[in-house]
Amino acid sequence: MKTLIVATSNPGKLQEMQEYLIGLNWTLKLKPPELEIEETGKTFLENAILKASQVAKALGEWAIADDSGLAVEALNGAPGLYSARYGDTDQGRIERVLRELGDNNNRRGKFVCAIALARPDGSIALETEGICPGEILATPQGSQGFGYDPIFYVPSYQQTFAQMTPELKRDISHRGQAFAKLLPKLKELSV
Repeated sequence: MKTLIVATSNPGKLQEMQEYLIGLNWTLKLKPPELEIEETGKTFLENAILKASQVAKALGEWAIADDSGLAVEALNGAPGLYSARYGDTDQGRIERVLRELGDNNNRRGKFVCAIALARPDGSIALETEGICPGEILATPQGSQGFGYDPIFYVPSYQQTFAQMTPELKRDISHRGQAFAKLLPKLKELSV
């Protein structure tokens, strides 16, 4: 089995990625917490590439990174790259988005996930992006998931991410779409 370093210190993200990679010949490990990568990219993909490349180079191992967030049309794409830093807690981030959106009739938004895979020398082997369009509700609904899930409504399923089963969310989410594009290519590399 090949080792694949997940460019995060978050064990939850490692577990989530592991579920997408079941059956592949990769063993996932978290990056060391002391290895910090500054996210200076201007897009989700630039940040994913930066994290994967720097972690791979620093450790001399294959590395995978994702960068994702919520982009609200009426807020000019905010919170965007700052989704995780838009408040101190999930509740605080949700409240800020709802406060800034106010009673604006344009509730369109999207979740974006970019993934990059880097070779041990830091060169990028694969990159992909997934997008899940939806709407921002005025009040949170559901108790599953995390982050902005309670206010992110997917009209075609008539549910927020927080109301969906984990399996449905994994299949239709921005991260699910990005991994669906990545997996066939990753299988070829894992042989």
